[in-house]
Amino acid sequence: MTSAATTAGAKSSGLSNKQRNLLSKVMTTGVAFLILLLFLAPLGYMFTTAIKSDTQMSDPDAPPFWPHSKVTFTYEGQELEILQVPTPNGGTQELAALQKTRTQTTFIDPENPEAGQFVWEGNWRTLEPVYERDAQWQNFQQAWNDLNFPLLFRNTLVIAIFGTFGAVASSVFVAYGFARFDFKGKNALFTILIATIVLPIQATLVPTFILFSTIGWTNTFLPLIVPHYFANAYNVFLLRQYFLQIPRDLDEAAAIDGANPLRIFWSVILPQSVPALTAVILFHFFFAWNDFFAPLIYLVSKPELWPLSVGLQKFNALYGRQPNLIQAGALITLALPVVIFFLAQRVFMRGIVFSGVEK
Repeated sequence: MTSAATTAGAKSSGLSNKQRNLLSKVMTTGVAFLILLLFLAPLGYMFTTAIKSDTQMSDPDAPPFWPHSKVTFTYEGQELEILQVPTPNGGTQELAALQKTRTQTTFIDPENPEAGQFVWEGNWRTLEPVYERDAQWQNFQQAWNDLNFPLLFRNTLVIAIFGTFGAVASSVFVAYGFARFDFKGKNALFTILIATIVLPIQATLVPTFILFSTIGWTNTFLPLIVPHYFANAYNVFLLRQYFLQIPRDLDEAAAIDGANPLRIFWSVILPQSVPALTAVILFHFFFAWNDFFAPLIYLVSKPELWPLSVGLQKFNALYGRQPNLIQAGALITLALPVVIFFLAQRVFMRGIVFSGVEK
């Protein structure tokens, strides 16, 4: 009897644990989904705004969440607005307003114009207009053409790709030196390097501009690309910290097989550092893609070399009263970084698994 009761209690407790685990998973998923919605809400607002018409943007009565346009009816060459008119039986009927006044409005039935005109007593402004879904996909085409997107896209890619290559190539060598070699003043040099992170770009703007202007680099891509070939303190710090986690036993094994420091760097360190390299590539590519201040300073008088950041700012100033076109231009500019980010996430995860197994 006691054994049966114990078994029943264990079954009851096991079922309760399953329910608690299921409830925990549901709540965790729900919270994660809610956080995801909060992060994606601005992007969703940008998209729905980008495909709205100019009329809807200035219409306070239009549905706010999706593009809609007022339904109209063409009658004898006139575009008549369709309103919801109360009927004697307590319902409403969609009628086209022919003549509007403050006290009465003349309507016709758009489904049966031959039925004649109807007079409704009251102010027509109290009636609700009829809307239909009407996405303005041509906004993207207009933004593409007015931005001259192919030219700006090419300029931005040139700056981002060549700058990213220089930033990563220079940073990995400097980080490798700080992580694997011992030399006099190593810690002091590394401290000075890290201290440059807190140095704002405004502090060096005037001397660097004078330097680039003196050697004739203004109105070219060179000031936006060449400085990144001299290593960035943040990238060096990130890579050095990751290199320090790689066991030195691998270096010693490669050295026993006859590998020199450069071969060890290329065949041992870099394959193990895929996650860190991916992070540095992403950080600098997105920085170069979004950089506005430096291109504005060095390319202001040469529009044919403008990147997307500068071109989009000029586009926003031109269409400041049309936020739908501004959002369309912003979404076009945002498309490639979003795609690269999600594709790189897969590479990043594979790199973590690979390096974890090897270690």
